[in-house]
Amino acid sequence: MTAASHDDRPDLGDILAFYAEAGADEALSEEPIDRFAAASRPAQIDASAARASGRDPTAAVAPPKPAPPSRSESQPRPAPARPTTVPDEAQAALARELAGKASTLAELREAMASFDGCNLKFTAKSLVFADGNPEAELMLVGEAPGRDEDLEGLPFVGRSGRLLDRMLAAIGRDRRSTYIANVIPWRPPGNRTPTPHETEICRPFIERQIELVNPKVLVNLGGPSAKTLLNTTEGILRLRGNWRAHTTASGVAIAAMPTLHPAYLLRTPAHKRLAWRDFLEVKMKLAALQG
Repeated sequence: MTAASHDDRPDLGDILAFYAEAGADEALSEEPIDRFAAASRPAQIDASAARASGRDPTAAVAPPKPAPPSRSESQPRPAPARPTTVPDEAQAALARELAGKASTLAELREAMASFDGCNLKFTAKSLVFADGNPEAELMLVGEAPGRDEDLEGLPFVGRSGRLLDRMLAAIGRDRRSTYIANVIPWRPPGNRTPTPHETEICRPFIERQIELVNPKVLVNLGGPSAKTLLNTTEGILRLRGNWRAHTTASGVAIAAMPTLHPAYLLRTPAHKRLAWRDFLEVKMKLAALQG
């Protein structure tokens, strides 16, 4: 080390002055300090004060109260909810059996009326089977009946039904030349959305109904109908306007057009033009199949 570098080092006095200006004006203690024992100092001070006042120092410091037991220690855990059993797979199998045995629409309706495997039946007023001409070339399938349909026992008779009638009239059709049904034949309570389990219970009936009618063109009104009968997970706005095929149990492929549900069109009038395009496609398809 050179003399120059040795002379450049600050002396001890300069270092101490620097720390003093920075606020470090107290040296470390020669004895180690137990920082964890600091928490007991208030109790020690209280005990010293008690001795000074003549009180019993052991009574001055009360032992800490034990923490209350947790819910898991004081009360047993509730048993997990049991899965619902109605409807269950056995009822779905029964629905498939009954639907397969029906050789006519009248027999299918009778089978559905006697079927107790779907809980929706017990809250609905009516079995909403179908409306229109069972020999029609065009069949429309919605999702489930609403309040008006439940009261009258016919599909699409409320506001959405009146709109549907106008849509059919625009392509030269009416209920005498069309057959109309729903995937679910019983109204869900409060018009709630049917559960996937309820849909699967009713699927054999609507599939058999389509097979017995054997239309040339099937129109799926809304996403639930399209997803159920076309075995897809795509949304209706992606599905609509594109021809698909519904294949029956006997292997017959029926041209299917997914489109927007009339109830949706009442809420979103701007999309009526999309449904109009879809119905024009249906009209042209029927004309081509007749030719």
